Amino acid sequence: MFGNDFIFFVLVSLVSIFMGLFVLLKDTRNRVNRNFFYLSSSVFVWIASFYFEDVIRNQQWLNVLLRSDYFFGCLIVFYFFLFIGELVELKILSNKIIKVALYLPSMLLFWMIFFTDLIVKGFEILPGGLNPILGSLEIIYEIFLVVFLLAGSIIAAIKYRKIVNEKRVQLAYIFTGLFIFIFIAILINVVLVDLIKNSVNYTFYSRLGIYSVIFLNVFSGYAIIKHRLLNIKIIYTELLALGVIVLSLVQLFTAKGISEFISQGLIFVALTFFAYKLVRSVEVEIERKEELQEMATRLAQANDQLRTLDNAKTEFISIASHQLRTPITAIKGFSSLLLEGSYGEVSESVHSALEKVYSSAERLVDLVEDLLNVSRIESGRMQFTFEKASVEKLIKELYDNFILIAKNKKFYLDIKLPENPLPEIVMDYSKIRELVSNFIDNALKYTEKGGATVKAELREEGVVVDENGFVVGKKSEFGKVIRITVSDTGIGIPKEEIPYLFKKFSRGKDVSRLHVGGTGLGLYVGKAIAETHHGQVWVESDGAGKGSRFIIEIPVEHIS
Repeated sequence: MFGNDFIFFVLVSLVSIFMGLFVLLKDTRNRVNRNFFYLSSSVFVWIASFYFEDVIRNQQWLNVLLRSDYFFGCLIVFYFFLFIGELVELKILSNKIIKVALYLPSMLLFWMIFFTDLIVKGFEILPGGLNPILGSLEIIYEIFLVVFLLAGSIIAAIKYRKIVNEKRVQLAYIFTGLFIFIFIAILINVVLVDLIKNSVNYTFYSRLGIYSVIFLNVFSGYAIIKHRLLNIKIIYTELLALGVIVLSLVQLFTAKGISEFISQGLIFVALTFFAYKLVRSVEVEIERKEELQEMATRLAQANDQLRTLDNAKTEFISIASHQLRTPITAIKGFSSLLLEGSYGEVSESVHSALEKVYSSAERLVDLVEDLLNVSRIESGRMQFTFEKASVEKLIKELYDNFILIAKNKKFYLDIKLPENPLPEIVMDYSKIRELVSNFIDNALKYTEKGGATVKAELREEGVVVDENGFVVGKKSEFGKVIRITVSDTGIGIPKEEIPYLFKKFSRGKDVSRLHVGGTGLGLYVGKAIAETHHGQVWVESDGAGKGSRFIIEIPVEHIS
């Protein structure tokens, strides 16, 4: 129904306009995309004008087509220049006055081509096709073409040498398309013109030189969207969609009869619609994945920044704590000497004041030590010395240290040890002593009446404690464990507060009522010590006002 010339023209035209629309719809506000669309549209009209010059025989229409051929030919090089300029971010194009001035030659050519005989005077129909008769100022048209084509090419070449990012790759694709276009056009319309002019297919061959502009169009469009097309899923989908559309289009133009042409046309429209929907759905999926990836990257960067800040904070705490340690130790030492009378007797009022100074200095020493421990834990610099030692000995030592404090407060302090001696375990004696000491100290601080009990026992297996501090099961992988429980009759702990007790700077709601000097770091440090021994530490309470049980388990067999 349609000849090969028409099918070839339709395919080339569709590729041109499809590429222009495809790029434009990616980002309609981007000046690069808009100028490429104008370039593609000019290519489409130029090719159509050239094709219909050999098809239509109406004199008036031929006159319009010939002049359109010349005008849109100059628009191609003009928008090629603007496209390159915007792509490489040419500074002069940001000046509105200069940009408007660049349009003036095109407007002048439009007037001269369509409304005067200065460039296109007329035409004559020869056996080989339409032969234009040029006017006296045809040289202006040629200068316009050469200037804008060379300007765009030179700017691209200069920028190509200076840039190293993605734009360098884009310019390489554009140069490739431009080279193929010029090479084929010169080869067919200049070098081989004498060879093909007597051929029965001369019209078709001569059009190949014109149609080769599609290489510039396709390579330039690909350069813009290259980073998107690198996704293999999009490549396969779009190639499949394009293949189906082209096949349907070929069947449309090779239809035999009007009824077949209509049916094939409906099929073509339906396939085009579904192909578009398919490609768009894949693109949306890729866009969402890219957004998620970008969010993940930003989150990772934010985490890195937070980690850096946290490390800086830890380092600051370490340095500040070390600097505080010396003067506080001096204050505590000299206060102790004054209280002992080493510098002479002091009055009762001064003695009372010195006791307060000594007590405050002692709290500061504990605070500094807690801060240093936190710093060592978070920076991985806490040192452990593992040796075989007796838990019973450790508990008896702590009993001797705290019994006087308990009696002064009129509290009881009991220890419960098994009848059979507990096995010695490999542990850092000083660290475990510090941990249990902290438990006993808290028990006496946060108790108003009654007292505390320290119990040690051997168990066949340990327990599993979740991240909220609750026992959720048995843990037999380390075998037997020694459990130390410090129970008290104090203020107790509501169940909802338990998950926060072993976090940094965290304290229960009611503790400040009885003891204002706590930092909320002791339990955090204790948990880290227990976990280093492959043990567990947790707290149990029957509720507010019903006392608490602080428990630590350490495996009997040392785990390296």
